[in-house]
Amino acid sequence: MCYSAEVRADYAAFQRLFPGTRVSIKDFFAAYWRRKQQPMLRFPRAMDALFANPASEEERAVKALIDEFNVTQAMVHEQTLFAQRVRLVDADRKLLVKETKKALTDKRVATDKIANALAKIDDLKRVELKPRDSRIFPGWYAPVLVMDEGELVLKPMRYLCRPAGKPAFYDTKYPGIYNARRDNLRNFWKGQFGRTHGLMIVNGFYENVKVHDREHRALRPGEEPENVVLEFRPRPTQDMLIACVYSHWTPPEGSDEEALWSFAAVTDEPPPEVADAGHDRCIIQLRPENVEAWLTPQARSLDQLDEILEDKERPYYEHRLAA
Repeated sequence: MCYSAEVRADYAAFQRLFPGTRVSIKDFFAAYWRRKQQPMLRFPRAMDALFANPASEEERAVKALIDEFNVTQAMVHEQTLFAQRVRLVDADRKLLVKETKKALTDKRVATDKIANALAKIDDLKRVELKPRDSRIFPGWYAPVLVMDEGELVLKPMRYLCRPAGKPAFYDTKYPGIYNARRDNLRNFWKGQFGRTHGLMIVNGFYENVKVHDREHRALRPGEEPENVVLEFRPRPTQDMLIACVYSHWTPPEGSDEEALWSFAAVTDEPPPEVADAGHDRCIIQLRPENVEAWLTPQARSLDQLDEILEDKERPYYEHRLAA
């Protein structure tokens, strides 16, 4: 289902593959402003890096929101660090007198939280990007390429698609709607398939797999299902052009909800090596020559669009246990 993906968020990658791509500064500003109001929204650091070297007033405004958010987050982590260091000192003092379960627990938890806070503070100071800075998960935001009035435009969208016209509770009623199954495009996704198509660039993807499925066996008597995360990479290494559908959801009159851009990756039956690893779905990688047709679905029949999905790229997906 593409539980997680390593996305390409750098503008240069989109420009190289799709010359003339424009970044929708207005939509990026709106997304980062929304995160200012709702700090729990998650953006990959690689997307923040789009505005590391702003060249216009509009880009500088987005960069200011990113910097302000990072300063606020650093303060939160510093407060956590201070509180947990006090907790650790207090636990050590009590342990000198008597070893108790509570004091041992406080010491363990405080030590873990101190390490976590320090790591997050270091991350905020770090300039160079690491592969994990490009990971997205359901509910996170990512840059998605769309065709807007004949122009290729890069927009930030949430990776959990809320179909236009549906109630906001769809997010929780259908938690898997970051996955648009190909065999359900003409039903659940009929408002998007053939109307609003997008594309994201990824270098790899991650899937939750049950251990017994990976080992091609039934559960043993009394055995509880155990989950592992597998990392899949195309071989040869390449930028994967992933077919998506998206929606621009607008709130009903009188609602205090905000408008939302969101998307889902289109998935299909897995190739043999993915099925052999124990997973039953796989994202669809478009052929470069089919991208324009996919992004302009209004001019084509649903059968023609389905043929594009059938005519997908077919690299070998090598896998390993995710770190």
